[in-house]
Amino acid sequence: MRVAIIHYWLVGMRGGERVLEEMLRLYPQADLFTHVADRSALSPLIADRPIHESFIARLPGARRHYQKYLPLMPRALEELDLRGYDLILSMESGPAKGIIPPPGSLHICYAHSPMRYIWDHYPQYRAGLGNPLMRMWFSRLAHRLRIWDVSTAARVDRFIANSHFVADRIMQYYRRDADVVHPPVDLEAYHPVTPPSPRSHYLFVSELVRYKRADLVIEAFRGWPERRLLVVGTGSERAALERDLPPNVTLLGRVPGSDLPDLYRRAHALIFPGEEDFGIVPVEAMACGTPVLAYGRGGATDSVIEGRTGLFFHDQSVAAIRQAVLDFENAPHRFDPEDIATHARGFGAPRFRAEIAAIIQAAQDGYSGKTDSRRRVG
Repeated sequence: MRVAIIHYWLVGMRGGERVLEEMLRLYPQADLFTHVADRSALSPLIADRPIHESFIARLPGARRHYQKYLPLMPRALEELDLRGYDLILSMESGPAKGIIPPPGSLHICYAHSPMRYIWDHYPQYRAGLGNPLMRMWFSRLAHRLRIWDVSTAARVDRFIANSHFVADRIMQYYRRDADVVHPPVDLEAYHPVTPPSPRSHYLFVSELVRYKRADLVIEAFRGWPERRLLVVGTGSERAALERDLPPNVTLLGRVPGSDLPDLYRRAHALIFPGEEDFGIVPVEAMACGTPVLAYGRGGATDSVIEGRTGLFFHDQSVAAIRQAVLDFENAPHRFDPEDIATHARGFGAPRFRAEIAAIIQAAQDGYSGKTDSRRRVG
């Protein structure tokens, strides 16, 4: 069986690329197709595979400024030659699913998210473009991309979503059902230790961009000198956050991956205020035995169990976060580190590969049955 995997772009190792690694462990013979690839930024498992780039890669500055070529990506996808492939797996977050599958091939899309910047994040993204001409240009582009995005959903035989939140958005925007398979989390380094580490701080771990809402967490800890907050991550919001930082809050910036498990283990709780498609950080924290105080929307509702592995707050506000911290501190005995870690281990890579393989096998069996039926009728 010839397998093609379509990934939006391959320029670093983040959550989407970790999912891709597990797909390649399932299908080590697969060929990769993408808009642009930087092999030096990829793991050997990905970099050593045959990678076919779209014409976007031949455009000036595409390795660094690939997102500026978004208007050309639909056409670039449709020009990929996928003749001879039996199974096509597209990984959707940026444009990837819009390939033209050849007759007789099975196209399955694993959706991290419908393109956020043209759907649910469109108002924020457009407002963030300071230039009025840029806002006008992006409005026209987003309108055309939505039409293309909906029409190309018909080219997918089966959708798999990384959370129920994303499955709901696939139904809302594409009117298609989706199976749910949570992404794999590398849990090898994340586990409790004996004896338990002393708890000394609350923790926020994320890229520092607007929708992650680090600003809310920092403000929630302002005026609480007896509580310490550590913020891990960097990004476009860091400079603004540093300008008026409370003395009990420390911005650590980007920390080595080897240091992160201990930061989780020493935290009273992880605070997760963003609305994410899934959210790997809460699973990492729980794998270390640390409870999670999360905004009660998005992918966190798939991983955090209310009252057992964490608590939800239902408003993205300073007051709601402060109340969640107080509620947690009033009953910390409810949260058993070993029980929390046991729950998190269910999100590991072996579970992901088994569930994906079962869904693809069922889709292949169903597709073969339809093809045989058509042949008999003919």
